[in-house]
Amino acid sequence: MTQLVSLSVARGTEESGITFQNFDVPFTEGMSVLDALIWIRANTDPSLAMRYSCINANACKECSVMVDGEVTYACTARLTPQGAKVEPLEGKTVVRDLVTDILPSKEHLSALFKKGR
Repeated sequence: MTQLVSLSVARGTEESGITFQNFDVPFTEGMSVLDALIWIRANTDPSLAMRYSCINANACKECSVMVDGEVTYACTARLTPQGAKVEPLEGKTVVRDLVTDILPSKEHLSALFKKGR
């Protein structure tokens, strides 16, 4: 029998309000929080918004989230049989669910100038 663990995931936007949704995920020793989030998107809720680019072998840092109150990368944070609470980064504008606006201030200004604003 497969062991299930509960993942409590932040959902919503700053405008709509952030709530938590619980998902039961099949647990395998050594799996990452990112593995669990990808499983949720593939098997339970394809609308879950998150960022990652590990699969593309990019220099990442895109999967930065809060796991049980600590800033970490979802790809390196290990899931435990106790489950986890996953939230967007603190102090960042939440775009949706676990996706935050991660551009530094200077890059925001540069992007605005490129758009002709």
